[in-house]
Amino acid sequence: MTANITLKLDADLIREPRAHAAAEGRSVSALVADRLESLVRERKGFARAQRRALARLGDGVDLRWRPPQSRNELHER
Repeated sequence: MTANITLKLDADLIREPRAHAAAEGRSVSALVADRLESLVRERKGFARAQRRALARLGDGVDLRWRPPQSRNELHER
C-alpha cells in the first residue's frame, strides 16, 4: 500500500534533486521514496545489531582470569 505526502521545500533546494532525477530518468518522488526506504532499513539494521551487542554484553565474556592464590604469587617477578 502506498500513501502520498506533501513536502514544502525551498525552490533553490529542489532544483538539484529535480536535475538529478531527470538525469536518472526518475521522478523526485522516486528518489525520496528510495532514500526513505534505505534510511528505514539502516535504522532497523542498527537496532538489530544494537540488541545483539547488548545481549552479548549482558551474557558477559569469560576472560579466564582467576585471582592469585597468594600475595607472593601476585608479586612474582
